[in-house]
Amino acid sequence: MRKFLITSVLLLISIVSQGQSSYQRIDNFIIKENLTSNGKVAIIAVDSSEVAQDYIHGTFKFTINGFEQSLAFNNGVAVPSHPIESSTFALFKHKNQEKTTSKLYFLYKKENKITPVKINGLLLLIIPAIILLIAYTAKRLFSTFIILAVVYGYFSFSKGLSISQILESAFHVLKNLF
Repeated sequence: MRKFLITSVLLLISIVSQGQSSYQRIDNFIIKENLTSNGKVAIIAVDSSEVAQDYIHGTFKFTINGFEQSLAFNNGVAVPSHPIESSTFALFKHKNQEKTTSKLYFLYKKENKITPVKINGLLLLIIPAIILLIAYTAKRLFSTFIILAVVYGYFSFSKGLSISQILESAFHVLKNLF
């Protein structure tokens, strides 16, 4: 009876472990140019360290630029059916039961070669903010420059101040510091 119980428990453990190992999911992926260079890209299932998961087989749903597609993965690689006609931005999204993974790529197409460039979404917020900050600073700097030019013009025309006098005075101050 004891041997039967031990055998049953071991059999049950092996069945459960085999059932869990057959469950496949894609938690991460990368985009590469398809090997045949036919104007298509390949979606490669990878782990967190971007090592290809070649045991992934089956059909998984992806959303590409808002269009849902069922992609057939074989050895961890799937190729969407539609070719890329010209350079474009593409948002690839895959939803698991636990989480959704999405990645934004710029697919640069030159002749028949596609170069995928991954874009961090945070940069799309930071870069315009920096440009606005520079514009705001330049506007303030430009306003300060105009005010200084008006003050200089007033002193230059009415009080006899010249730029050579200002530069000579600044040169003497710097000379005395060292």
